[in-house]
Amino acid sequence: MPHSLLPTGRAGGARPFFSFRRGCALALLLGPLASLGQVAPPRVVPPKAAAPRPAHPQPAAAPAMRGRTTVDFAKGFTLSYVPGGKVLTILSPFEQKTTATRYLLVPRGAARPPGYADAIVVETPIRTLVGLSSLHVALVDFLGADDVLVGLGSLKYASAPRVRQRIAAGKILEAGQGKELNNEQLIAQHPDLVMATGWPGEGLTRYQTLQAAGVPVMINSEWVESTPLGRAEWVKVVAALLNKEDLVNQKFGQVVRDYQRLAALGRRAAQKPRVVVGLPFKDVWHVPDADSYMAQFLRDAGTTYQWDKTKSPQGSLALSFEAVAPVALAAEYWLQTGTATTRAEIAAQDARYAAFAPFKTGRLYNNNRRTNAQGSNDYWESGAVRPDLVLSDLIRILHPELLPTWQLYYYQQIK
Repeated sequence: MPHSLLPTGRAGGARPFFSFRRGCALALLLGPLASLGQVAPPRVVPPKAAAPRPAHPQPAAAPAMRGRTTVDFAKGFTLSYVPGGKVLTILSPFEQKTTATRYLLVPRGAARPPGYADAIVVETPIRTLVGLSSLHVALVDFLGADDVLVGLGSLKYASAPRVRQRIAAGKILEAGQGKELNNEQLIAQHPDLVMATGWPGEGLTRYQTLQAAGVPVMINSEWVESTPLGRAEWVKVVAALLNKEDLVNQKFGQVVRDYQRLAALGRRAAQKPRVVVGLPFKDVWHVPDADSYMAQFLRDAGTTYQWDKTKSPQGSLALSFEAVAPVALAAEYWLQTGTATTRAEIAAQDARYAAFAPFKTGRLYNNNRRTNAQGSNDYWESGAVRPDLVLSDLIRILHPELLPTWQLYYYQQIK
């Protein structure tokens, strides 16, 4: 894989629809192709340096009753508590009209509540889960529930240490992905739930063999969320499945408070350095559009981003080298440079990159610091549920005076 955030796709050739976000999602599935996927949600707590209140405060998580949680940032799912169970609705944003799939979460052994005839029943707490994306590893690991994982789409690219231990002990089977999904094995294993990643044009009918055999499938599209906190809040889906609402309220609530404090710090920065993101892939430079979670990271980190107001129905902007080059020539920082670990690697891809200002000054930073021996990059795993740590890194890079003692966790300088 040469460069850029975008891997080649599950069977070769990424489609342009939702290219930037899909590139990130494919990263979760195909660790090696974009130096992606690695280690458990970090136990490090972001710095609690005093920071001014945001001029426009972000919404705070609403208080929840004991044993319940609320959805405050995510747009892709809803959760309600009804007599005898919970109703979890997963929204699919890929069609012209958003479609919804309802799951009725019922206590194990209890009778199905009346109504909700269209809902897929899942008994809770789930005991066994097959996750087809490395993000699903992060969701269970965040809640300390790694032991429910009995299958993964790929064993090679999971990162969480406790999951890697279970893999080494033979407690997690490889289920395959896409056309290679091993239905026979999954039916024999009969997990309480198979969790898949949503794609344009693909719905539950893809998994009808499993569903006909009584294996429920849930399709998540967390990668389409437009904010870092919205993306991370998908931990509440797993919390509802595990009856761990009180734990997720505590842990995710701390992430929210830390992130919002850091965002206030970044947004109040006196200087707003100009940034450029990524590298071209097959002559197309996909950059985050205004509604992407990466663009929100850049706002909260206190940057000047050329395409901060530009929206695209595809979820990213597909630009030419010539369109991005003028920005890169004058930018102060260059972030997320594909798989590169040295400036020489970048220059070897295209000699013109050496003319970019951040290349000359050495202000290049890649999000691949936590790449393990299997080629899995933890940024795409635990980073999805720890946006507070990602934002700490970005602020340390862009405004080192604001977080002088912070040690980069996901990012590293490319020298």
